Amino acid sequence: MSSLADTPMAPPARSLRGDLLELLSSMRFAISLLTVICVASAIGTVLRQGEPATNYVEQFGPFWAEVFGALGLYRIYSSPWFLLILAFLVTSTSLCIARNAPRILVDFRNHKEGIREQALNAFHHRAEGSLAQPVAEAQARVQQLLSSTGWSIKSQVRTGGGGKAAGVMIAARLGATNKLGYIAAHSAIVLVCVGGLFDGDLIVKVQAWAQDLQPFKGGQVSEQSRLSVSNPAYRAQLFVAEGQRSNSAVLNLDKGMLLQPLPFEVELKRFHVDYYATGMPKRFASDIVIHDPRTKATKTATVEVNHPVVYDGVTIFQSSFEDGGSQVSLKPVFLNGEGLGAEPALIHGVVNGDALPLASDAQGQVKVEITGLRVINVENLSDSQGAGEDKTDVRGVNLADLSKHLGSGAKPPGDKKLVNVGPSVTYKLRDAAGQAREYQNYMVPVNLNGQAMFLLGVRDTPSDNFRFLRVPADENNSMQGWLRLRQALGDEAMRREAVRRFSMNGAPPDRPELAAQLAVSAQRALDLFAGAIVAPLAEGEPEPTQPPGGLQALSDFIEKVVPEAERERTSETLVRILNGALAELMNLSREKASLPALSMDQDSARAFMTQSVLSMSDAFLYPVPVVLMLDGFEQRQASVFQVTRTPGRNVVYLGCILLIVGVFAMLYIRERRLWVWLHSDDAGGGTQVRMALSATRHTLDTDAEFERLKTAVLALDTRA
Repeated sequence: MSSLADTPMAPPARSLRGDLLELLSSMRFAISLLTVICVASAIGTVLRQGEPATNYVEQFGPFWAEVFGALGLYRIYSSPWFLLILAFLVTSTSLCIARNAPRILVDFRNHKEGIREQALNAFHHRAEGSLAQPVAEAQARVQQLLSSTGWSIKSQVRTGGGGKAAGVMIAARLGATNKLGYIAAHSAIVLVCVGGLFDGDLIVKVQAWAQDLQPFKGGQVSEQSRLSVSNPAYRAQLFVAEGQRSNSAVLNLDKGMLLQPLPFEVELKRFHVDYYATGMPKRFASDIVIHDPRTKATKTATVEVNHPVVYDGVTIFQSSFEDGGSQVSLKPVFLNGEGLGAEPALIHGVVNGDALPLASDAQGQVKVEITGLRVINVENLSDSQGAGEDKTDVRGVNLADLSKHLGSGAKPPGDKKLVNVGPSVTYKLRDAAGQAREYQNYMVPVNLNGQAMFLLGVRDTPSDNFRFLRVPADENNSMQGWLRLRQALGDEAMRREAVRRFSMNGAPPDRPELAAQLAVSAQRALDLFAGAIVAPLAEGEPEPTQPPGGLQALSDFIEKVVPEAERERTSETLVRILNGALAELMNLSREKASLPALSMDQDSARAFMTQSVLSMSDAFLYPVPVVLMLDGFEQRQASVFQVTRTPGRNVVYLGCILLIVGVFAMLYIRERRLWVWLHSDDAGGGTQVRMALSATRHTLDTDAEFERLKTAVLALDTRA
C-alpha cells in the first residue's frame, strides 16, 4: 500500500482567464505584435496610400489589386486589423507595466542593506582589507567618501547574536534610474499607440457606426453624411477657390466620403507661387482670412508648405492646389483644313464646370468637358536639342510616350535644360454612350530638335500616358501652313496639279515617256498617302481596322504588289517620289494663299516638310477630326488645405519624450550596487573591511570603477 507521500503532486489548476492574462502580459507577445506593426508600417511606407483604384490595377494587375484591397493594404493605418493589433499592443504593454512596475518601484527604493556578509564572497568584484580606525570612524569615512561621489547610501548596524557577527553593513547604489527607464520606455509605447488610435480614423468610424452615417461619393450631401462640428479628432481636406470661403471639409473613407463642418470659415484671398530662374516652383502659399461666426472675429494668415496655421484647435496645412474654375476660350481647329481662313466660333467654358455641346455624330451629341488648365509647364528639353546622330528620330516618337522629352520623373543622363513650354488645356470629349477620351493641347509651339511643333496629346484612360501628335509650326509660328497642306492633300484636283508639276520638273525634257511614268507613280503614291485609294485586298483578307492613308498605306501597297526582293529599293524610290510630290503640293497651297513658294534648299523648309509628312501620316490615327486649341484664359486658382484636429498629438509628443528618456536610461545608465561590511578587529583595535560590487552590465568601465573604489575605501593597506 503506497503512502500519501509517494503520490506525485498534481500541478495547480489554471483557469482560461489566467492563461489569457499571462499571454497578454508576456513580453514575447508584445514584441510579436510590435514586429507585425513594424512590417505593416513598412508596407504602408513603400505602397502609396489612398490612391485611386485604377492606379493599383495598373501597377499590380486586376487579381492582386483586388487581393491587396481586400487585405486593406491601400489604407493600412485605418484598416480594422491594424487598429486591432494596435489595441492589443496597448493592452499587452499596459499589462506588462502593471505587472512589473510595482516590483521595479520596490526594488528602486530598496538598497538591499540586509544582505548577509558571507554572500559578498560570491560576487565577481570583491575585496578585503583592514583600516586602522575603529568601526565608527571607518563607517563615517566610507559613507562620506561614497556620498561625495554620488552614491545613495543606507547602513544597517548589526549587534550580533544567534551565530551572526556584529558590525555595520553599508549598502550604496548608483544609476537607479536605469530601472525607471523600463517603465518610461514601455509607457511611451502605450502613449504613442493611444495617441495614434485617438487621432486616426477610429473615432470617425465609431461615430459612423454609432450614428449610422452613410458615406457619399458625390452629388448632394445629406444629413446622414455629416459629422458633428464638435468632432474631437479628424483629418480632412478643405477645397477653397480664390475669392470664396468654405467651412465644409471632406474625410476620405474606404467606401466614400463624410462631410466634416468646421467651427469657422476659411476665405482664400489669393494663391500664389514663386518660381526659380529655371521656371521650377519653389514656394506655394495661400493668403487666407479666417471668419469665426461665434465671435464675429477675423484672422488674416498665410499658409505655406511646412508652415501651418492653428486656430481654435484646428491646424490648417497647405496640402496642394487645383484649378478653382478658370475661364477658358477654346478654338476648334479641323485637322483636314476645313474652314481654313474663317474665324471659328469660340467655345467658352469653365474648368471642371458643366459639359458643353460640341457636335453630333451617328450615335448622338458629343460634349466637351474642360478638366484642367496649366499656365506653366516646366519640362526638361535637354535631350531634344541634340544634333547629328544624337537627334531623336521623329518617326519613333510621334503618337508615342514623350517621356524622353516631357515630364519624365527619372533623372536623365547629362545636364538638364528646364524650359517653360507655356500653357496647356486638358479636356474630355464624351459621346452619347458615355465613353470619353482625354486630350491635352499646348497653346504655343514647343521647340523640339530645333523644330517648333504644336503638341496635341490624347489618351484613352486616365491610367495611360498621353500620346502626342506633333504638328510643325510654319514661319509665322502657326498651324496654318500644315493645315493648308492637309487641305490640299484632300483635294483631288490639287493632287493632280502637284503631280503634273512634279513630273515636269523631275523628268528630262527629252524623255517624255519618263515624265509619264513618273506622273503615274507620283499619282499613286500621293493618292495612297491621302487615303483616296487603298491597296488591293487578297481573296479572304479581312478589311483593315485602321483608317486608310499615311505611310502605312504605302507600306501595305508595297507588301502586296512588289516582290519581296525588290521591296526595299521600291520603298525608297516611292518615298522620294512622295516627298517631291508633297513639296509641290505645299507650294501649290501657298500659291493659292498668295504666299511665296518654299525652296527645298533651305534647312528650315526641309525640316518643316519632313515633320509635316510624318505628322500628316500620324494624323490619320488621331481619333477625332478636330482639336480644341487654347485661345485665351482667365486663371482662377484654388487651394486644397488639410485641416486636422489632433488632441492626441500632445500625448504622442509626451510618449516620444518618454521613449527617448527611457531608451537612454536603459542603454547609457548602468545600475551599480556596492556593499561594504565593517566589523571590529579585536586583535589590533582597527576595522576589518569586506566589499563587493554588482552591476547590470559587466564592462571594462566596471572593472576600472571597482579598482578606484577599492583604492579609495581601503587606502593603501589592501589585500585581495
